Amino acid sequence: MSRILIIEDQAPMRRNLALMLQLEGHEVLTAENGRQGIDLALAQAPELILCDVMMPEMDGHGVIQTLRNDPRTATTPFIFLTARGAGADLRIGMNFGADDYLVKPVQREDLLASVHARLARAQAVAARVQAASTGGNGGGFAPDFSSAQPLKDALGLTGREADVLLWVAQGKSNGDVATILGMSEKTVKQHLGSVFQKLGVEGRTAATLRALEILASKPAATTTPPSTDTAPGR
Repeated sequence: MSRILIIEDQAPMRRNLALMLQLEGHEVLTAENGRQGIDLALAQAPELILCDVMMPEMDGHGVIQTLRNDPRTATTPFIFLTARGAGADLRIGMNFGADDYLVKPVQREDLLASVHARLARAQAVAARVQAASTGGNGGGFAPDFSSAQPLKDALGLTGREADVLLWVAQGKSNGDVATILGMSEKTVKQHLGSVFQKLGVEGRTAATLRALEILASKPAATTTPPSTDTAPGR
């Protein structure tokens, strides 16, 4: 089964969640605060993270921002757990890049349904990326990252949105993209949010897959490629 990280400061809740997932055969890691959770996530590479919002040391919003800015965890499925279920609170969590939002006390059926759905989706996307990377039949896969123009043309993105997606598709974190493109991380996140909406996807993994499919479908260049110092999107 899957390795799941629970970040929850309340020990009884943490134990109950862990038990429910262990009974389903999952390997469970637990952390009692946000900073400990980040360390475990980066060291143990869980396949899914369940995280409380209100915690000492660092709250859930700080946790997801940190993990989404690291290429190792940028696409890890992330589910918020909170006692605050108002619509505005839900939107805030999703805007930070969460995949789902469960309100405490969490029912076993709701927890397992959300966990299994997010794991299945992540596995399906990973399988599509793997199939694309081998050309579906063992053939080569060579995305052309020299220009963001194909993304702009094919997906109806603005120039800056296409630039951001081009670098995200190369595994760059939000911080990396901000440095490369000379913008703030907040602006990068705003562009990504617009990209996700236009593509009808929920996160970086699905957006990356769409970008790779488009960039790999370009006809191979038959002439000398442009020098890197003049290539668009750099």
